[in-house]
Order: sequence, then structure tokens, then C-alpha cells
Amino acid sequence: MKTYQLVGIGNAVVDVISQSDDSFLDLMGIEKGIMQLIERDRGEVLYAAMEGRVQTPGGSVANTIAGAGALGLEAAFIGRVHDDALGHFYADAMNEDGVDFVNPPVAGGELPTSRSMIFVSPDGERSMNTYLGISSELSSADVPKEVAGKSQIMFLEGYLFDKDKGKSAFLEAARDCREGGGKTGIAISDPFCVERHRADFLSLIENELDYVIGNEAEIKSLFETDDLEDALAKTAAICPLVVCTRSGDGVSVFHEGKRIDVAVEKVVPVDATGAGDQFAAGFLFGLATGRDLETCARIGCVCAREVISHIGPRPEANLQDLLRSENLL
Repeated sequence: MKTYQLVGIGNAVVDVISQSDDSFLDLMGIEKGIMQLIERDRGEVLYAAMEGRVQTPGGSVANTIAGAGALGLEAAFIGRVHDDALGHFYADAMNEDGVDFVNPPVAGGELPTSRSMIFVSPDGERSMNTYLGISSELSSADVPKEVAGKSQIMFLEGYLFDKDKGKSAFLEAARDCREGGGKTGIAISDPFCVERHRADFLSLIENELDYVIGNEAEIKSLFETDDLEDALAKTAAICPLVVCTRSGDGVSVFHEGKRIDVAVEKVVPVDATGAGDQFAAGFLFGLATGRDLETCARIGCVCAREVISHIGPRPEANLQDLLRSENLL
């Protein structure tokens, strides 16, 4: 069985992206700048209202794994898609990106393949409306032990905590990975996800994980505080490696009582979709290839900067060339 440098487990979501202004968002009742879960009927209405649609395989952790694959890691993604047109599009696109899509489309699956309608505003903010579909039914049966147990680094998606079988799949995969000598961590996903599962998240971070990656709002939400420094200190006290992205204020990394701050060049994003996902791709690439933590964070920042320079959540430029130009590869 193949050994992977990085394995992700998360929602397999087809992203459907279009550009729209704030008046359109108001007209359609879309809350700007956040991810909202929607039902199938609402998804069909929003899809029909989109102009100039761009379709791409997505999902937060899946985007990270694709970015890491583009950087050259041996990577795999575990997710659940239906045996329908979107499901085959998703699986084929992941494989074409150089990432092994471990699970074949489910024949006779209980729900359609998941999709997210993403509306990008002129200021680069993205408003995501996600119908989870079949991806939310992921369970331990979808996670091959031989894959989890042979992964050097595993990255889990917080959104899957919304169902008990997703939680069980997480715990089993994390334990299999660690028993095999690998490291396991989580993408917190968003503050609303934390609100729904705070106790479970904190228990997982403290007892089962080696690292956690989140932004300012997500880290603060873990401990229900507006004081970022307090939240970071508390998170670092229960997890060996904590990485916090802070938009234009850079990145803060906490490891074994030490703090590393990495500045970023402030730019106006064309589309902020996937910024955190591609930061994680670069950071985990650095971790998997033995870089020091400051270099890992710098690599992550380069990857995030690339993805916000265009529409879509996955890199378009050659990331290896970008890293070489920054003397990071």
C-alpha cells in the first residue's frame, strides 16, 4: 500500500463561482462574506440565478490537498461523492490535479453530489451557499485504514463534525494515523462550526491532535473571547502546534512555548476564496518536507497570495516556480 505524505478528509464539494455586487446579494437574501448551509431547493434557485458560472472541485480541505499536490507532495483525499455527473467531474478533476481520490463515486448514493454556490463581490469577499448533499454522509466505512495508517500527515475538516458518523470517522482516522507514526491536525473551518461543536473541538484538539490551523475569528471562537492573544495562549496550552492566519497582519505560529510571527505583504484580493486553504497547503508542504516553522509559514503566505490574485480556490500559477523566486524551494 502506498505511503502518502499528506492525506485529507473532508467534504467533496463542487464549487460554482460567479461575480456579483452587493445589491444582488441583498436581492437574493445572501449574507455577505460567510458560508451558509442551504437546502437542495435553495441551491437550485441560486444556481439558476448565477451568471458566468465557473465550476471547479472544492471543499476546504480538498483545496488544501490539491494545493499540496501541486507543490509536489504525494497526496490523497478521502471524501464522498455520488455516482452522478458532478461526482464523476469531481473525482476526475482531483485525480487530474495529481491527488489520489481514494473513494470511488457511490453508486445509488443516498443524496446528490455536494455543491457550493459562491458569489464573489467587487472587494474580493466571497459569500458561500453550500448544499452538503452526500459528502455529509461520510463515515468510518469511507476511510480505509491502510490509507490513514500510512499517512505521514493527516488534515481533517471541521465541517464534518456536524454528524456523529463524521466525528467517529475523524477519531478513528486520527488514531490510525498516529499509531502509524504520523501527525494529525484539523482545519477549524469557521466560527459557526466552532459554535456548534466547541466542546468536541476542544476535546479533539487537546487529546487527539498534533496541530491546529485557523484564522483569528475561529481561534477566538474556541474560547468565546474577543481577546485573540488570550485565545492563542489557551489553544497553545492544549495543542503542540497552533497556526493562526491573521489576514493582512500575517501569521502567528506557536510551538513548544515559542512564538513565530511572519509578516505578509498587504494586497487587495481579487477573490479571497481559498486563501486559508492554500496557506494550509503551503504550510503542510513545508512541514512534510522538513522545513522549519518560519519557512513553513512563509511558504503558506506565498500560496495564499497566489490564490487571492484570481477567481477560484485553487492555484493557477506554478507554485514551485513562485517558491523558487522567493528562495523558498
